Amino acid sequence: MKLTAAFAGLVLALGANFAAAEALPDLAGREVVVVTENAYPPLQFLDAQGAAIGWEYDAVAEMAKRLNLKVSYANSSWDAMIPAVSGGEYDMGMTGITIRDDRKEQVDFSDPYMRSEMVMLVRGDEARFTDAKSFGANPELLMAAQPGTTPFYVGVYEVLDGNEANPRIKMFETFGAGVEALRAGDVDLVLTDGTAGNGYVASSEGKLKIVGDKLGAEDFGFIFPKGSDLVAPVNAAIAEMKADGTLDKLNTKWFLDYKMGQ
Repeated sequence: MKLTAAFAGLVLALGANFAAAEALPDLAGREVVVVTENAYPPLQFLDAQGAAIGWEYDAVAEMAKRLNLKVSYANSSWDAMIPAVSGGEYDMGMTGITIRDDRKEQVDFSDPYMRSEMVMLVRGDEARFTDAKSFGANPELLMAAQPGTTPFYVGVYEVLDGNEANPRIKMFETFGAGVEALRAGDVDLVLTDGTAGNGYVASSEGKLKIVGDKLGAEDFGFIFPKGSDLVAPVNAAIAEMKADGTLDKLNTKWFLDYKMGQ
């Protein structure tokens, strides 16, 4: 799989100085409920047997081991997730959530655990456009998006005309539903970060591809209710896992070694 270049941009550099991490706190088996969408491969998704797997599951399991946490999972749609975490319904949320100032008004974020760049995902035989400019210039072309997500806003303001009600944007409840609409020919473009985009391309047997230049970078973080005392321990675990190479190993496992759909 030719993911080397994309993979290189996923790891967020924290600087050259990786001093030995201080001892992590022991949270004494504290029970933590993590909410996710299970619709964002390879970060979190359901495999062919219906098991929930992915990069974020592995990362949280490793953090739980280091911090002595007992983790259980719940599922939520994307549009309900941030309000639910903000309201204290769950202790933590994960679904490749971009760290943004407007979201910080509702929830607290962990430190970034990954950086990814926005790409244009299209069908493998697409020849009508090759970049954002040529897509925007053709009024017959349609784009899939989840409302309120970073791809939605990038599509509105960097690909189209800045009109959030533009009828060329077709709304879907999940990212996966938008990709299925793309496969079926109901839409012509899905904007996504390179993380998910490369995962779908790798598993598509040539039916999907990425075109054009990258449209920007975004940092991913876990979310918590405002004022949560879990933020500091999770940040300490992320730092330690970066320093000792654990996150690099997860990146290799999920972006280089794992073939989607197996």
